Amino acid sequence: MLKTDLRKKYIQKRKALSVDEALLLSEKIRESFLNYFKPLAGEKIHIFTPIEKFREINTQSFIEAFLVAGIRVFVPKVVGDHLISVEIFPNTEFETSSWGISEPVSNEDSGEYHFDYVITPLLYCDQNGNRVGYGKGFYDGFFQSISAASKKIGVNYFNPDEKIDDVWEHDIPMDYLVTPTEVLSFFSGVE
Repeated sequence: MLKTDLRKKYIQKRKALSVDEALLLSEKIRESFLNYFKPLAGEKIHIFTPIEKFREINTQSFIEAFLVAGIRVFVPKVVGDHLISVEIFPNTEFETSSWGISEPVSNEDSGEYHFDYVITPLLYCDQNGNRVGYGKGFYDGFFQSISAASKKIGVNYFNPDEKIDDVWEHDIPMDYLVTPTEVLSFFSGVE
C-alpha cells in the first residue's frame, strides 16, 4: 500500500480505539519495551510526548519510569522547521504547543546526538522497519542528525501486516518495533 493510504487507514484504526483501550495497549507496549531492552540508569532515551487527540501511544508512564530509574530522558521539540532534543527532569515545565503536543517550555537543545534508544512515534511500520509518520519529515531529519548507533524503536498498537510500496531512498527505517504483543527486530548493526 502507499503511505497516504496507510496513513488514512491507521488514523481511522486509532480513532476506533476507546481511550481505555489505548491506555491498556500503551501499558502493554511499555512493559514489552522494559522487559526486552532493560534500560539502565545513566542511559539516554529520546522519547516523544503523545498527541492525545490522535490517540498516540501514551508515553507518560514510560517517561515517569525512566526518570525514577535514573535514566536520562530527552524529548523532541519543534523549533522552526526542525526537531531539537531537550533533556527533561522531574521538575521540567511543559506547555501545550499549537499541535497539541506537551513540550518543555525551554528551547535549549541538549546538543546530544548519541542516544541508547530513540522511541519514535509512527502510524504504521512494515515488516522491514519502514515507517509511516504524519508526513512532515521531522523524524527523518532528526535521524540523520544522531549517531547511527542509536537504536531507533517504533511503537505501535498494530502489527505490521502490509508492505509500504513507496519507500523513498531518504527514509530511515526503524531498528525495532514494539507492539502490545511482540518486539520485532530489523536491526542489522553490531550490538
